[in-house]
Amino acid sequence: MTRDNYEAIAELTKSLFPEDRLTSIEPLSPDTSRSKVEKKGGYSLPLKITLQAPDGSQRWLVFRTATANEFGHDRRSDRAQAMLLAYDTFGQIPEHVQALDVGAIMADGRLRSLRDSGEFYLLTTFAEGVLYSEDLRQIARRGRSDPLDTQRCEALSRYLVTLHSTPLSEAHSYRRAIRDLLGHGEGIFGIVDSYPDDVPAAPIARLNQIEQRCLEWRWQLRARQDRLRRTHGDFHPFNIVFREGTRFTPLDASRGCRGDPADDVTALAINYVFFALDVPGAWQRGLAGLWHKFWSSYVESSGDSEILQVAAPFLAWRGLVVANPRFYPGLSEAGRDSLLSLVERALGATAFDPSFAEDIFR
Repeated sequence: MTRDNYEAIAELTKSLFPEDRLTSIEPLSPDTSRSKVEKKGGYSLPLKITLQAPDGSQRWLVFRTATANEFGHDRRSDRAQAMLLAYDTFGQIPEHVQALDVGAIMADGRLRSLRDSGEFYLLTTFAEGVLYSEDLRQIARRGRSDPLDTQRCEALSRYLVTLHSTPLSEAHSYRRAIRDLLGHGEGIFGIVDSYPDDVPAAPIARLNQIEQRCLEWRWQLRARQDRLRRTHGDFHPFNIVFREGTRFTPLDASRGCRGDPADDVTALAINYVFFALDVPGAWQRGLAGLWHKFWSSYVESSGDSEILQVAAPFLAWRGLVVANPRFYPGLSEAGRDSLLSLVERALGATAFDPSFAEDIFR
């Protein structure tokens, strides 16, 4: 431990126990045994702190920091979440050790307490322009796409090709991305759980079957870590702001920005289908061309024909989102059934074929 670390902890303990004096700091092993079942790993690096009161009595505290590991703690936000959750919940368990403080280690080594904080916030710059979702609404209304629409579709494809161009080597990050695809609260399980029990065209039995198929796909994908790329993580029309021409700004990158390119591609592509539902003629003369252009442009420019072999569960996730009445209550029963039919067709195929979408508009 450096002197700066020691002084930072001394300052922290002084703020909590002004009369006490810090006398020692030592590493605290999670398991001091030497048996065959000795625990070798853990999620934190604890330090035992000894304080002495003016009357000579002592008190002992534990200072913890979280370690990065593949058990869902690889992102700094994961480790912050674990510490905040511990602070919020330790006091709810009878006879549990008390959580006295929670905070962050600053760049200069100082400790910044967060025990009096509430929700966190994020401040960003502002992107001028119009959401891409408005483009898709306008195409559906007029029943055709124009040259600028095609150019913007190709610009979005080129952006993703560039974003996905460099392979990454963190095998655990790919497995996490596939695990989160299913099990995260914003993933397939969480989205399905948010469906009311009586949704027309989306009964519980149907959603159950879709989940089961997606779980089978997880075991086909989890070993394909060679597909790991930098990703946006939530690349849909409500997170894309176009200025004039083909210039745009993406918003709200998510989920650690590591995963399979199919995540970003399907997140955008499904919306060419979605915005054509419930609008007669919108698909045939407008959005169908953009759907096919987007897929062909991405596959040809990236050289990633393998994306069609892995796209199904990602398309299922995004299809479940746009079919969900929590997000889009105005979607008709027929529209919801069409989306879920496309999802089921994709999950049941060896490889995804964009022409599958044509069937739901016949």
